[in-house]
Amino acid sequence: MRERETKLAPAPGFRLPDLTGVAEGVSTAPADTLDLLATYFDTADLRLARSGASLRYRNDEGWVVKLPKSDGADDGLLSRNEHHFDGAPGAPPADALDLVLGLIRTAPVAPVTRMRTRRQRLELRGPDDKPVAEVVDDEVSILDRGHVAARFRELEVELRDDTDPDLARAVVDRLREAGAGEPDPTPKVVRALGPRALDAPDVLPTPDLGDAANTGDVLRAALAPSVSRLIAHDAGVRLGEDPEAVHQARVATRRLRSDLRTFHALLDEEWNESLRDELKWIATGLGAVRDADVLLARLRERVNQLLESDRDAAGALVARLGDEREHARAALLEDMRSSRYLELLDRLVDAARAPVLTPEAGQPAADVLPGLVRKPLDRIDQAVAELDDDPPDEALHDIRKRAKRVRYAAEAAAPVIGKPARRLASAMEDVQDVLGEHQDAVVAEQWLRDALVAASPRQTFVIGQLAALERAEANARRAAWSDAWKAASRKRLRSWI
Repeated sequence: MRERETKLAPAPGFRLPDLTGVAEGVSTAPADTLDLLATYFDTADLRLARSGASLRYRNDEGWVVKLPKSDGADDGLLSRNEHHFDGAPGAPPADALDLVLGLIRTAPVAPVTRMRTRRQRLELRGPDDKPVAEVVDDEVSILDRGHVAARFRELEVELRDDTDPDLARAVVDRLREAGAGEPDPTPKVVRALGPRALDAPDVLPTPDLGDAANTGDVLRAALAPSVSRLIAHDAGVRLGEDPEAVHQARVATRRLRSDLRTFHALLDEEWNESLRDELKWIATGLGAVRDADVLLARLRERVNQLLESDRDAAGALVARLGDEREHARAALLEDMRSSRYLELLDRLVDAARAPVLTPEAGQPAADVLPGLVRKPLDRIDQAVAELDDDPPDEALHDIRKRAKRVRYAAEAAAPVIGKPARRLASAMEDVQDVLGEHQDAVVAEQWLRDALVAASPRQTFVIGQLAALERAEANARRAAWSDAWKAASRKRLRSWI
């Protein structure tokens, strides 16, 4: 479930005002009082708190994991995904721990703070008398070995999933008029843990690079966002609710491997090769799930283009592909729960902070970067020059991968080189996209051909129609890619190299 709320930190003498009529048709239900006891778990260096996540046991609702706030929160509301798990107090249940493994990695968790809360709760109801929001007034005591170490007060205005955010603004305005103070998004656990919980997360974006940046600075700036992306989408991959999480995690591993390859001459060889091998291992599992997701989406779209009388026969094909996807997902989750994967994440965090560089990495980036981009660019130029007039599908797939390498290399150089590098990256992305569509159609056609082995006569007819649609798409993209390549080959895009 998604939690959408605004927090305020009122002074001790604050009194909750009457909120009846705070918005048109809004009434209040009688307040009730709860006594809550919560224990928060984290690593010794507070990896969860520093990332904006939490793992707790509370007497009224059991185990809860709150993941870091979502990008683009609802109009100023603190928006976080909240997940509940069964289990007795004591050690966190395996399912709850699994959801935060990407954040804690190989570090163990233990209790880090306990809180006792006296909660007064007020329910807001809409014109139809259905609950639309809740206002809670919490008196929080931080416990240390059974004694009260500190106290604070917190107000929360929490909206139901379908409630207009304007209601939260109206309630907050009424509370502030009564002296509640400014909104303060700081979670209780962070207030309880103190300044250490406000420290930065393990991987930070690199500050803007200036003209004096060296090549090692550029590599760190390239690695950090991809490591952050992989960790940020780890929980989403485990939950399996949004295929985009797998896509983003896969992109992160691909970009990391590409950047490590681009900068290989400036990195310790053994360190670099080992890290790239491990990235390839987890990328293979992510790729199997992502490819199945893409193929499923294509197949469902194609089935909708068939006559209604033929769609039933296609249902078994969709179900078969769904089963293949679930098998791939099960294998991926097994990998992600292994010590090998968690150790890889630790190594990636270290790499984002301090990659093992050679002395040459200290050279001015502006002098080195054009040569680093030139190498993959020369390779794709040569590969395109060697193509026949009607190249095989495999050759076009190879061009796509090479275009992606040039794109990533140019994007890594862009913080120093600027617009010229970004323009080349954009042109190569266009080549990558059109050949990506070609490859997706080729893969879909081949999967359909393989499905013929176990197909019924009706399914064989349907497979033929679907395969013909994919072949037509592949041919269209084959005809279009040369225009994208021509645009990417313009001399003015390459003059800085």
